[in-house]
Amino acid sequence: MGISGFEPTFLVGLEAVREKHRTRLAKLGGRRLTGFALVRFVEDGEWFADCPVVLDFDGVQVDLCHWKLDELSIGWNTIDTTAVITDWEWAEFTPAWSSVDERLEPFVGRELREVCLLEWRPSGLDLADGTIAVEFTFDACRFRICNGLDENTIEVGDTHPDFVRHRLG
Repeated sequence: MGISGFEPTFLVGLEAVREKHRTRLAKLGGRRLTGFALVRFVEDGEWFADCPVVLDFDGVQVDLCHWKLDELSIGWNTIDTTAVITDWEWAEFTPAWSSVDERLEPFVGRELREVCLLEWRPSGLDLADGTIAVEFTFDACRFRICNGLDENTIEVGDTHPDFVRHRLG
């Protein structure tokens, strides 16, 4: 993707993600969200949801990226969001890091209370069954970075009842 420092390690399933990242995710509690970065296209401002979502909690940077139908990579303090994105394969679009997003902006400056892993477990057949989302809970609000079936999605507010919450602490 031409993103400086982005070297994803994709994991599949709750246990793999929990085993690798439980401690570091849990330690984010008590920190303030001080910034975020998403990749948007310069031409139209559209979010390119295939690229990682980068969150900064008082200097601890976590990047989250969903890929394929069930893979999640979580990285720590590796992506340089000040660097120009290079080696881009779609010549008609110009990607750039942006700190503009109406869903995430209201959370900046707030203290994080808890991070949970969410596992999608619907009652019926569902292609997304077993996918993992990461939920960030603040005082009276929350957002999730979810698998949008081969890309990231950002959801704000109440958690869908088909998610099973797994606390990390």
